[in-house]
Amino acid sequence: MILGNICTRNCSFCLVEPGRPLPPDLDEPRRLCQAAKELGLKYVVVTSVCRDDLPDGGSSAFAQTINILRQDSSDTRVEVLVPDFLGSLPALKKVVTARPSVLNHNVETVPRLYPTVRAQAAYLRSLELLRSTKALDRGLLTKSGLMLGLGETEGEVIGVMEDLRRAGCDMVTLGQYLRPSLKHHEVVRYVTPGEFTQYGIIARRMGFSGVASGPSVRSSFGASELFDDGMSCIREGQTA
Repeated sequence: MILGNICTRNCSFCLVEPGRPLPPDLDEPRRLCQAAKELGLKYVVVTSVCRDDLPDGGSSAFAQTINILRQDSSDTRVEVLVPDFLGSLPALKKVVTARPSVLNHNVETVPRLYPTVRAQAAYLRSLELLRSTKALDRGLLTKSGLMLGLGETEGEVIGVMEDLRRAGCDMVTLGQYLRPSLKHHEVVRYVTPGEFTQYGIIARRMGFSGVASGPSVRSSFGASELFDDGMSCIREGQTA
């Protein structure tokens, strides 16, 4: 996670501390690259807190991190899990131009629950980010994720997956929400493994090239494998 450990937003599901962040550490991309090299990572997932205090939302830090990782190892795959940059297309373009392997942006929950779960976010803005990514680079794999158990209905979950497909989203993850503390949003329901399996089947029928659906699934669950699935579908489409 880059850009510090204090978030300018205060989502009811998240344990990251809200507040006023420190200025970005300009040496962070280099140090992240060094850590990835020492760990021998061939697939790196880079995310951040929301930085609504910065003019570009922190997009330049994402771009610099991608570029440095690629300079050090051209075969390293880099997935970025980005905030919504307050809907700024120039900010998004900075990240897309750096050519990550995957651009991930989580919608997190169904639109009805945004006021209580993601009060400072906007469902349509998140969909537009995914749609704009494809408009900027049609070949860039996109990904999004949902937490279940916050009070959503089956119909709402399916509706969100349909919206994601219409926005050109290639891959989706679905996992069980777990309450990080008693101050956070309650777990309304524990979704059964069978229901997760069924959601996965529905997602594949919708045309998602990569699907991870299960109680323990999180945004980066099986990230490298999902990337391989997505690339295989693209290659099959090109040769069909």
